[in-house]
Amino acid sequence: MKAAFHKLLMPVNPNISRARWVILLLLALSVTALLLAPRLVPEGYSWLTHTTSESAAQGLKGAWLARLGFLLFGFAVVWLAGAASRTWARTVTWMHLAFGVLMISTAAFSHQPFIPGVAFDPVEDWLHSLTATLMGFAFAFGVLARFLQRGARLNGVGLFDLVAVGASVFIPLLMASNASLVGLTQRLMFLVAYIWYGKEAYTLPRILSRVKIAAENQSLQRDYDY
Repeated sequence: MKAAFHKLLMPVNPNISRARWVILLLLALSVTALLLAPRLVPEGYSWLTHTTSESAAQGLKGAWLARLGFLLFGFAVVWLAGAASRTWARTVTWMHLAFGVLMISTAAFSHQPFIPGVAFDPVEDWLHSLTATLMGFAFAFGVLARFLQRGARLNGVGLFDLVAVGASVFIPLLMASNASLVGLTQRLMFLVAYIWYGKEAYTLPRILSRVKIAAENQSLQRDYDY
């Protein structure tokens, strides 16, 4: 017990601590890019009625900033999935790794332009829709798996897991039923995802410390049993 308490007071692995801040920085830069992206696109774009994907559309002047936002978000989640692989269950890790890769793919395959008459590639638009849809499923299943891994406890963390799952399921339905606010509702879904991943990144060093202490206590118990 004394050894475990001593370990708890020791600093975490500095590499993990640095990784946490890099991941949080990537998420913050992604948010900034997506917030500023509408300022670069042509007139007629509205953050209430147009999605973030439409600010990164094919043939659109200034679309590079929204695509950069998608890339930064994807790389942040891929990095987080790798760093958290020691604490996340295998299903959780793979689902969020898929989310990150699919988010990067949404930057590679762009949406059709919201401006009428602008030429676009329908195959690329279809691929964008496909990766975005799969990304939503990956997020929902990944968060649900994390909720179950935590023991399905309805505390503050567990309740937010359920909120995130609910947002990933019901907000797309709301978007389909109310086109006039599709941009606003999609941004609410992005906000929930950013908060969820930011929370996981911020608490990662503390959770890793607990896992390490638990493993060392288990090892000590085995040695004692022998």
